[in-house]
Amino acid sequence: MATAPYKPISCSFYDELEAHATTGQPCTLTYRTEPDTPPSTYHGIIQDLYIRDKVEYLRLQDGFELRLDNLLALDDKELRNYC
Repeated sequence: MATAPYKPISCSFYDELEAHATTGQPCTLTYRTEPDTPPSTYHGIIQDLYIRDKVEYLRLQDGFELRLDNLLALDDKELRNYC
């Protein structure tokens, strides 16, 4: 299956991710990697936010990586509520 073009996330929501990465605060990520599938959750501490091939990612301390446009929520903050 081909990878969908990257859709940048809200700068305000990115700021929330950066704040968690800076403080080392544990968080719960809710995400969906395939359309029409139920959301998944993952718990951890954000270690890094980075860009690879013009796509933004986050990496948790345990090595889990997620494309930011697959992210639905950080803890109780839903991405769709940010401009």
